[in-house]
Formats: sequence, C-alpha cells, structure tokens
Amino acid sequence: MTADGDAGVAVSGRRNPAHPALLELFFDLVYIFALISLAEKLATELTWTGAAQTVVLLLAFTFIWALTAWAGDALDRSRPAVQLQFIGAMAASMLLAATVPDAYGSRGLLFAITYVAIHVGSSVYHLLIVRETSQRGRNGRVLFWEAIAAIGWISGGFLGDTARLVLWAAAVGVEYTAAALGWPVLRLGRPRSEEWGPASERLSERYRQFVIIALGVSIFTTAETFSQSDYTAPRVWALVVVFLVVVLMWRIYIYRAGELLTDAIAKSTNSALLGQSAAVTHLIMVAGIGGAAVTSKLVIDRPFGETPPSWAAVILGGPALFLIGRGLLDYTVFGRVSRSRLAGLVLLSGVAPATYLLPPLMVVLLAVVVLALVAVANLLSTRVHTRTARPPALG
Repeated sequence: MTADGDAGVAVSGRRNPAHPALLELFFDLVYIFALISLAEKLATELTWTGAAQTVVLLLAFTFIWALTAWAGDALDRSRPAVQLQFIGAMAASMLLAATVPDAYGSRGLLFAITYVAIHVGSSVYHLLIVRETSQRGRNGRVLFWEAIAAIGWISGGFLGDTARLVLWAAAVGVEYTAAALGWPVLRLGRPRSEEWGPASERLSERYRQFVIIALGVSIFTTAETFSQSDYTAPRVWALVVVFLVVVLMWRIYIYRAGELLTDAIAKSTNSALLGQSAAVTHLIMVAGIGGAAVTSKLVIDRPFGETPPSWAAVILGGPALFLIGRGLLDYTVFGRVSRSRLAGLVLLSGVAPATYLLPPLMVVLLAVVVLALVAVANLLSTRVHTRTARPPALG
C-alpha cells in the first residue's frame, strides 16, 4: 500500500489475504456460462474449422480471466473503486459469452468490440486509480500490447468467417506472446521484477478454482444433456460413464501436484515465472476437461452406432489434453513428469485406431479405463513415495 492509501494501489500482506475474495468467486460465475457456451458451440460445429474457432474463443476468455486474476493479486479488492471495475468486466464478459454462438457470424463485431473494451477499459481504469509507479508501469505495458491486438480483433469483426478466424487467431497470438515475454515495450525492455511481483498463494488457489469451474461445467452439461433426452438404459450408462471421466480428472488433478502448487510457488526462485507456467498448464487441463463436456453432449444423445473420427478425436483428445496439462503441472511442481501421465497418453494413442469399430459409449469407456489406471498409479505412488514440492530452477 502506498503512503497516500489510494483505493487502487497494491496492497500489503495484511490486506491481501491468501484466499481469493468473494468478489472473485462471484466473477467466476460468468465464466461458467462462457465455458458452457463454448462446449455447445464445439458440439454443434464439430469440424476442424469449428474446433479452431472454439480454441481461439477459449484462449480469449481465458486471457481475460487470467489478467483479472493477476490484477486481483496487486489491487485491494475490498475498495469500491476496484470492485466497480470487477463488476464492469463481469458484465462485459457476460455479454461476450452471450455472443459465442454467433461470434463468427453476425455478432462478430459485437464480440470484438466487447472483448477489446474489457482489456483496454480495464487497463485505462487501473492507470487512473493506481498511484504506485510499478503498477502503473505494468498496466501501461498491457495497454500498449492490447491496443496492438485490438487491430486484429476489430478488423476481424468486419470480415467473413475465414478471414475473421485468421485475424482473431493472430490477435490472440500477439496477446499470449506478449504475456509470455512480460509485455516488453520498445526502449523500455522487459518489465522490472517489482512491476509484477511474486506469484502468491492466492493466485495458485485461483488456478485451482478455474479447474473446478471447468469440472462443474462438464457435470452441468452432462446432467442437462441427459435431462433433455429419453431416459433409456443406454443413455443412463452413458451418463454414468461420462460422469466417471469427470470424477477421474478431478482425482488425478488433486493427487498431488494440484495440492502442492502453493508450496511450489513459495519455494521457487522465480515465483512469477512459475506462476505463468502454472497458468499455461491449467489452461491445457481446462481445455481437456471441456472435451468431457462436449463428449457428454455427443455420447448421451447417441451412445451406440458408428463413431465418426471427429467424435473419437474429442472423446479421447479431451483426456489426452488433460494428461498433457497434468504432466506439465507435475514438472512445474516437482521438476519431473510422472510416468503414469506418459503411459496414459500412450494407451490413449494405442486405442485410437480401434475407435471406428466401436460405438461412442465403448470409446468413452476405454477413456475411463485409461484414466482409472492413471489414478490408481497415482495412489500407489503416493503410498510408496512421499511427495514434496521441488520446483525446477527457472531463469
């Protein structure tokens, strides 16, 4: 906290609790809606183009969520001025999520303008209310790069589907690249360490909550799909099997890197960089969990019959993405990747060629078996070896 006690300044440890504020949990409610909208979009447009469009939108929503989470680490969330900005970003994100079904159609320009307004508006607002020099420098860097990315977003909003996808992909690529490099600005170079500060225990808790949001979306989508279908025995089995996929993903996540992430950040020699690495791993896992939500819409609706290649890609690709992200989280926390993650990926790859011979329900059941084997391997490993956080040395 600065001497003048401004409403938006970085806060001291006494006023910046380790656990996220209720305001942030309230903010997350909009992202439940956003992830549900993305899952529905992919389920109804299960093509390579549809998948690419959904990935770009997922990256966009995740970037807003991540920047808001990082801002919450530096701002006093109990102040009305900061709460006003959170509520404004929440309202705009709700509008953004509502445009997802037609983001590549007639509502593309509305999506682009709303997205840019969230980033630019938040950065400008923070510049106005924050008095601390290091925080103003950080917000200025973000604003600079978001202004560049805005060119691609707005231009894409005026163009057709393919051009829009290309421009929006380029824009989100600019944003993620700038974030990975620390938002460097010409003549200023990369930001000083005090502009970002160490990643906190609160931030690691926010990452875990993002995974819980994704798991909740998968459960909601599964239940909603089942409730809208005929209650037949095959659909009941599909409901059970898809639910098991979600449960096993939760189990694999928490054992044990998910529990020890906070310790890893505390022990890291570069906690800010480790926090960025954790953000990427959680994004990959959330994408994989989202695959389970899409799987539920497909398989519960038609548990038997042929399994199109696009269906197999989603049914097996979701768990594969999750295991990739989970393996990277292992490296982030322990400095090594668990062999069970690699074995799970090999098994998923091994059963993929047989999917065209099996109905969708059996393909999901194979994914359940693989995830169950990984979960059992985790349990056996933790009973034999004591796991402590040993983050890798990051430059």
